[in-house]
Amino acid sequence: MESLKISADTLFVLLGAIMVLAMHAGFAFLELGTVRYKNQVNSLMKILCDFAMSTIAYFFIGFTVAYGVDFFAGAQQLAQQNGYELVKFFFLLTFAAAVPAIISGGIAERARFYPQLMATAVIVGLLYPFFEGIAWNNAFGIQGWIEATTGATFHDFAGSVVVHAMGGWIALAAVLLLGSRQGRYGKDGRVGAHPPSSIPFLALGAWILSVGWFGFNVMSAQAVENISGLVAINSLMAMAGGILAAMIVGRNDPGFVHNGPLAGLVAVCAGSDVMHPLGALATGAIAGALFVYMFTLTQNRWKIDDVLGVWPLHGLCGAWGGIAAGIFGLTTFGGLGGVSFMAQVLGTLLGVGVALVGGFVIYGSLKLFVGLRLSQEDEFNGADLSIHKISANSER
Repeated sequence: MESLKISADTLFVLLGAIMVLAMHAGFAFLELGTVRYKNQVNSLMKILCDFAMSTIAYFFIGFTVAYGVDFFAGAQQLAQQNGYELVKFFFLLTFAAAVPAIISGGIAERARFYPQLMATAVIVGLLYPFFEGIAWNNAFGIQGWIEATTGATFHDFAGSVVVHAMGGWIALAAVLLLGSRQGRYGKDGRVGAHPPSSIPFLALGAWILSVGWFGFNVMSAQAVENISGLVAINSLMAMAGGILAAMIVGRNDPGFVHNGPLAGLVAVCAGSDVMHPLGALATGAIAGALFVYMFTLTQNRWKIDDVLGVWPLHGLCGAWGGIAAGIFGLTTFGGLGGVSFMAQVLGTLLGVGVALVGGFVIYGSLKLFVGLRLSQEDEFNGADLSIHKISANSER
């Protein structure tokens, strides 16, 4: 029976890893549909190559930083317990690789290719695992301090803060250091229109992400005996709340509506295992409205050219999700309890701080020493022809 349990857990985590791996196609098509035609190939290339770089960085460095486990042993030893530790690595890698995929959407259409790969290596090898280890492996004694201070540890079941807020706040640093795209903002205050190239591709990306998210959340249990239907239903309710809120606040704009489920799902990750479904619905609805409002504000008022709105979507909705777990996870609001509002605030602020400081250090260093941005001519011609020497469509 013990052997059967280990086999079942290994298969369970492997299936979760495959579902989250499929989400990277969602990231790719969401970005492809949002950018202009001359940058579509670059969007596809970045997501794929960033995933490969993430795999190498996390295998050799990142997984060890977060969990103290390495794979420098014989295959016979690695295959023990049906290779459960290996598929756990695969599963957690897909989470780690989501961080550069998130960043990719913010810096689209004007970032150089190889400097971004270099940033990915450092982020997935060092920066992300540092906070991952704190939140999910009790590293450095910080969770103990939070528990002693607030009465509970920081709770992030599936990564609202660990993955999404980290990605969104690192992306904010990169976007600010890169500056806006050519023609996006005029000196007279005019905001230039850069409409999405393909709403169908954008919608396809959102659907792929939404489906894969149930592997992202439910299979964060990492063992069959820990699986919870509550996580699945809470994810569903948050998704629905995000869609409807984005539809209403965004006045039926398809770009907002198709990002609505993602906002809700980002926010519910942290507390999906402790919230009541009504709390999850509220969490998702607030996230959907927050995304629309802050995307509009950052793009039009603050003139921050975050192409896919990854800071509002992942950075802010992820931070909201971390805090929401400390509200709707309380028994007062129908949750299972075991969480603390102050613990969630402290953990969320720590994650945001690590991401923002780390993002400025990594991208600031790259900007200083190798450069981050395409030349004006290359940006005008588009990243597809400038970097990859081919366009997405031969007739364009």
